[in-house]
Amino acid sequence: MTPPKAPGTGSSAGKRAAPKKPAAARKPPAAGKPAAAGKPSTPAERRRRGALVANPHRRVRFMLVAAMFVFTVFAAQLLRVQAFDAATVQEAAFDKRVVTDVQPALRGQILDRNGVVLASSVERKTIYADQKVLPTYSRKIDNTKTVVGVVGAAQQLAPLLGTTPEALVPQLMGNQYRIIAKDITPIAWRQIAALGIPGIYSEPTTSRVYPAGMSTAPLVGFVQKDGTAGGGVEVMTDSALKGTPGKVVYQRAQDGTAIPGTDEVDQPTVNGSDVRLTIDADLQWYAQNQIANMVTKSQALSGYVVVQEVKTGKLRAVASYPTYDPVDVGKTGADALANHAFQDVYEPGSTGKVMSMSAAIEEKVVQPTTQLIVPNRLPRSDTSFKDDVDHPTLNLTVAGALAMSSNIGTMLATEKVAPQTMYDYFHKFGIGSKSGVGWPGESAGLLAKPEDWSGSQRYTLLFGQGYSLNAIQAAGVYQTIANGGVRIPPSLVESTTDADGKVTPAAQQQGVRVVSKDTATKVSQMLEEVVGPHGTGLKAKIDGYRVAGKTGTADRYDAAVGGYSGFTASFIGYAPADDPQYVVAVTLQRPVQGHFGGQLGAPVFKDVMTYALQKAQIPPTNSAAPVIPLNSADAAWDPNDPAVLNGEKKRTR
Repeated sequence: MTPPKAPGTGSSAGKRAAPKKPAAARKPPAAGKPAAAGKPSTPAERRRRGALVANPHRRVRFMLVAAMFVFTVFAAQLLRVQAFDAATVQEAAFDKRVVTDVQPALRGQILDRNGVVLASSVERKTIYADQKVLPTYSRKIDNTKTVVGVVGAAQQLAPLLGTTPEALVPQLMGNQYRIIAKDITPIAWRQIAALGIPGIYSEPTTSRVYPAGMSTAPLVGFVQKDGTAGGGVEVMTDSALKGTPGKVVYQRAQDGTAIPGTDEVDQPTVNGSDVRLTIDADLQWYAQNQIANMVTKSQALSGYVVVQEVKTGKLRAVASYPTYDPVDVGKTGADALANHAFQDVYEPGSTGKVMSMSAAIEEKVVQPTTQLIVPNRLPRSDTSFKDDVDHPTLNLTVAGALAMSSNIGTMLATEKVAPQTMYDYFHKFGIGSKSGVGWPGESAGLLAKPEDWSGSQRYTLLFGQGYSLNAIQAAGVYQTIANGGVRIPPSLVESTTDADGKVTPAAQQQGVRVVSKDTATKVSQMLEEVVGPHGTGLKAKIDGYRVAGKTGTADRYDAAVGGYSGFTASFIGYAPADDPQYVVAVTLQRPVQGHFGGQLGAPVFKDVMTYALQKAQIPPTNSAAPVIPLNSADAAWDPNDPAVLNGEKKRTR
């Protein structure tokens, strides 16, 4: 029987297990070799870590120190913000809150001579949405507050904005401010505001309205979408009309609403001044309709009517056709936006003979009764000139040559006036210079100096070709004769009235004497014969009134083709001839159905002048027109008489 092993013995009998060495006596790990993972390398480290874990007081102290460190950092930052950088931080915060609203100035009104409104500004609203806020919109449905969000807002807003909910929803969704409607009336905005939809705001703006519509559009002009003047009187008097916008500064809360009591006026709004024109709205409307009808009937390219008051030079109507809708100019071509009466330049043709005839009479070269022998052809320079139609040799007076609109007769009557002298008279009549109205884009016309005239141009100028003018200048020539030889520059503005009610009259135009009263009277009597039974302007005759005027039919220069194409038909006259009140100038460019001034222009003149006289309650004429012989009634002129201007004689130099 084997006895049991003694305790502590192993397989090696008699051997005892060696005791472990103290930890302190153990060999430390080699330099650079880490201790075994998860085991402290020394007893001191094990004790320190264990104390931290096991001792709750030390753990609290550690956390307290850490918290105090964090709070110290916060305190230092707070000290910097509130003490050292306080002003800068406050200013930055204020800048985020403060908002500057520009308060648009109401553009001044444009009025006719009698105070009839031709253009005015009305208050409107631009509606915009804060898309971030709208999803929170809620309202009571069956006495229960329900979030309806963007769709619910769109359903309520759409009828007031003139759209559909389906079209409006995409505009209300997103993460930005967005304009959703423009040109909303104040009444409509009050209805929108009453809904109480969060994130729906408005900005004040204005809209331009034109009560007279298309009848005054080429004259009054228009305002563009950005509020700037786009043409006509709107541009011409823009500095007076536009006013000065105001500025209101206020602070805004995070939801975009204004903080009550924070608004301040930084700059007061000054509304624009009202501009009163010399135009008569009724006469303008009538003239516009008459020229529109004739342009349409004759298939002309364009047409215009100018009505000018003789004794003052004031323009009472400036009608131009084609016209346009002043509140919707987006689809209108640039040419249609122009006022052709100011901006078109053209050769006047026979209406220009008034100037050369006046110069010849003033220079005592001829008299209305001077006798002329007028052949079918008249050679001058390198050209053989002719009248509009072929004819046998005619025995005419100077008055007869004007009444029958003979180019050859006009040349014979006026060619002895020296070129420089003739140029000076044309210039005094206003040709080659702007009218002085101040119209934007107005042309001065074309009048070359005598040294630049060609051989034929020296003669074509005498009967209205070889220079150009606009319709305002053409009317001014007849105003000069009707006013006894004194030209008064045309005017379009009567006065301005500022926001405080102060009225400032426009500067008075000073008259310029062009020819003597005696010459003007003689020419006026000659012009009455044009409307007589043997003249070319019979269709301009007005029953009960003496009328003086002149027809014009000129070859029309077309820059697009680089030469002459079509005609310019015109009639210019005044009435009553014994006491002139108004000049009416009618012009049609490139008519197709007819082309004579007496055929197309004279009827428009008659209708417009009749309306003007009746509206102004001008009494009928009491005196008969003087009779001037137009030709040889009994016998031919003596071709050998030195007083007879004989075009059949060979011209000697």
